[in-house]
Amino acid sequence: MTATAHPAAEAVDPRSFTSFAAFYPFYLKEHSNRTCRRLHFLGSSLALLCLGTALFTANAWWLLAGLLCGYGFAWLGHFGFEHNRPASFKRPLYSFLGDWAMYRDIWMGKIPF
Repeated sequence: MTATAHPAAEAVDPRSFTSFAAFYPFYLKEHSNRTCRRLHFLGSSLALLCLGTALFTANAWWLLAGLLCGYGFAWLGHFGFEHNRPASFKRPLYSFLGDWAMYRDIWMGKIPF
């Protein structure tokens, strides 16, 4: 297998997008693998749980745990199943927004879990 599952998508530089609305369809193409999406969803859910725990316990270490859960599961999905590089390396803010937009869209049934 090649280094990427989406050679055409890799030819697109995520830094070329000037709006999140233009970036989001690219983001979704980079998450076409169902296992990758599920790992993103799991990581985001755990990150929210860690955030809630941090607020409840007033222990900031839970914020670090949330970051590790969120990014760890997402990167496992990209490198292990999607076989591409996360857009967060080149477009961190849009990628972060994309994570939560996809999370919402999965909950709403717009994107298959």
